[in-house]
Amino acid sequence: MGCTVEQGSGTGKPEREPSISDEEWLRFQREGGDVADVPKEPSARARMVAARLRELDAEAARRQPRRWWERKAKEPEPWQPDGWRTGPAWQGTRGRRNRSGRWIAGFVALFAVSAGVVTYLDDAAPGLDLGRGGEAAPLPAETAAPSAAPADEVFPDRPTLKEPFNGSPAQRWESGADAVELPEAEAVNGVSAERVADGARLLKEFLVAANLDPEVLAGGEPTDAVALLDPIGRELVQETRESLASPSRERDPLWLFSRFDTDEVNLIEDVRVRGRMEVTAGEGKGKAVIASDYSFVYAVENADVPGEVTRTLVRREIHVEVVDPARWEATEGTLWLTEYNMEVGNSSCSVYDGLLHPTFDSDRMGDGEATGPTADPYDRSESLGGEDGLGEECGVVSRI
Repeated sequence: MGCTVEQGSGTGKPEREPSISDEEWLRFQREGGDVADVPKEPSARARMVAARLRELDAEAARRQPRRWWERKAKEPEPWQPDGWRTGPAWQGTRGRRNRSGRWIAGFVALFAVSAGVVTYLDDAAPGLDLGRGGEAAPLPAETAAPSAAPADEVFPDRPTLKEPFNGSPAQRWESGADAVELPEAEAVNGVSAERVADGARLLKEFLVAANLDPEVLAGGEPTDAVALLDPIGRELVQETRESLASPSRERDPLWLFSRFDTDEVNLIEDVRVRGRMEVTAGEGKGKAVIASDYSFVYAVENADVPGEVTRTLVRREIHVEVVDPARWEATEGTLWLTEYNMEVGNSSCSVYDGLLHPTFDSDRMGDGEATGPTADPYDRSESLGGEDGLGEECGVVSRI
């Protein structure tokens, strides 16, 4: 019969063999048992093995996926260039007589955990609720601002030509003009229900003409949208036309219109839309305000790298005023814009030619535009209002 020496004892004193095997002792430690079943003291080897197993269990616990409220950002893998997942974004806010905003653009904050499922807050019911063909079923209409941004997917899929909204909350958003739903028409503050309904209908026409018209998206003139602006507001109409004729940082048509450079991208027809309209009383009797807040997600293919797909997001808050014509002057069949704010995700911050310029994964290396804070372009829980003046920072978008 052999003997063992307890590690670290320094005595060389022989030790009894345990009355049970090491394997039985370890199984008792893990599974528990009655006091009467407690085996005799284990060998030094068994104690060392047990200590190592406890260390492994602790390490495994540390590697368990975190819940959404305790999730940490994952460091990029060595093969991932900085910013491989999302591109520049910028935001601005502008009123009819003043201009304000902040700029956000940049590289990615990539979130991932070792295992889990896709979850959403407000923007989805529990579970994926798969519809026809295994695709995620559309969300119900948005009736109020969400309380938080949609949760990240655990392992987001990359966008493809066949599935351009893979890995995006927009996968469950409605497509095109049907997603712009009109509010229930009712009289507000001395403005008839009929006039409120007409105002909402005209606002939808403007949003569709400015953000969904294929010719406008391809860089064309937004003629139909401009024609809907009330000519009484000469300052806005003039600035809009000047911005289209000669874009600049101070007068950029992107404040109102979504247009791309088709030399750089091929547009994918499907545009995902999410938002709502709300009607409130305006300042003064005979005035009602229709506030719209819509996000548009555009999928585009790299014109130089066939098959490479990315997305650009544009969120717009546009407020229009509807009035009682017996009290206030207005041009029938047109819109009076009182405020318009916007935010763009994944478009160059430094080009002011009136067009959107998405960044693709193949462009990401050496991208130095993004220096500001991180923002989630899918977060619709906060208003876009900003400080006076144009912000100088080009921040970071967390996902596209």
